[in-house]
Amino acid sequence: MSADVPNGKDLRKRVSRSAQAGFTPDGRDPVDIIREQNSTRIQELVPVRISRMLHSPFSFYRGGAALMAHDLAGEANTGVTVMSCGDAHISNFGLFASPERRQLFDVNDFDEAGSAPWEWDVKRLAASVMIAARENGYTEDQARSAVVSAAGAYRTTLAGLMEQGAVDRYYLSVDVDRLTAQAADDQPLKDLIEQTAKKARKRTSARMVEKITATSADGEPHIVADPPTLVPAPAKLVEGFEGLYAQYLDSIRADAAQLLGQFRVLDWALRVVGVGSVGTRCFIVLLGRDVPGGGTETLFLQVKEATQSVLQTYGKLGPSTMPPRAPKTGAQAWRVVAGQQILQAQSDSFLGYTPTIRGKDFYWRQFRDMKGSVVPELLSHDQFERYGQACAAVLARAHAQSPGSATASAYLGKSTEFEEAVAMFATAYADQNEKDYAAVQAAVKAGVLPCAEAGV
Repeated sequence: MSADVPNGKDLRKRVSRSAQAGFTPDGRDPVDIIREQNSTRIQELVPVRISRMLHSPFSFYRGGAALMAHDLAGEANTGVTVMSCGDAHISNFGLFASPERRQLFDVNDFDEAGSAPWEWDVKRLAASVMIAARENGYTEDQARSAVVSAAGAYRTTLAGLMEQGAVDRYYLSVDVDRLTAQAADDQPLKDLIEQTAKKARKRTSARMVEKITATSADGEPHIVADPPTLVPAPAKLVEGFEGLYAQYLDSIRADAAQLLGQFRVLDWALRVVGVGSVGTRCFIVLLGRDVPGGGTETLFLQVKEATQSVLQTYGKLGPSTMPPRAPKTGAQAWRVVAGQQILQAQSDSFLGYTPTIRGKDFYWRQFRDMKGSVVPELLSHDQFERYGQACAAVLARAHAQSPGSATASAYLGKSTEFEEAVAMFATAYADQNEKDYAAVQAAVKAGVLPCAEAGV
């Protein structure tokens, strides 16, 4: 937080809570922003990205973090910064395994993480709740209610956290048992959480090894291609990667490095992931360890390109988005790693990064580490509203790790003025998202943007 930012309640004189409703489009063309982003991506995958974004208005929103960062940059904000997710939409929360193999519920995407005004994450979440609610066929009143309750959960959770000590906040986490206990009065929701957790527990590296690897004639495991979403790593994309694994090991904690140091790289493959990330360089790496007596123990890691956060570029925040103590090389990958470690209650022990390679930064992590998420389309309105509250609550826990969160909480106060304003913002932004979605559809029809077949 800069020195000229007033504290707590005084901050409302600069930006009133009701002013958070404001949204004034500046006439930017969504097609131009998407084409600009596409220019640095693997061109063969750009049509896949557009296809996935056009699956629905909500899918479009998921892939449109740059659009929203641009739009938020033009609106008033408190100037109080926290470590921000940068892309806190409702589908970027979910389950994953802690190092102790507990299933936790938390924010789970950090490609855009960086220091930013706290309300940007809240507005990104709020707009996603509105857009997903419309897609589920809820009435506008029901959608608005879901947004208000989510924003309210953020405010009240943050206030409660500010009554605790910083150390207590640091150790606080939400696991599956806590989620199911909170859903005890709604058996269908409780069943859905348990089913999601059970399915996530099966999403492991070992299961993936069974599905996509085979053994060569020399007895060495390798990755089996499944075009177009999984192909052998093109030589031009991995040029200069020699020694990368050893450099990655230097970036992780000593116990994890001791473990992974027993493995060697067996194979690389390029894998298409997500919606907004499609076209960036994302690999899976098959590791192997010779077992005494014969055989090979295997493990998958994911290696993902980290570009500048949209908070820095389209959000116009510049280098200030970078957390303190950034390294001279591999800084963007380090930003993602630092963002995850700060925002999550517990993070992957294998999370690390490597120095910049041919102008690209890459971070490393476990692949398929019991990750899972609730599908919003499967929820009744009441369940959807409660799920939005759960997401907002863990977002508040994440923000509470930053010193600026105390000022944000004092600014929010005890009234519902902020959440009512955010609901108005979310409604206006959902309307804008539909216009942007239609504009990109028209651009595809006119041949301005390439688009792959649906379902790719």
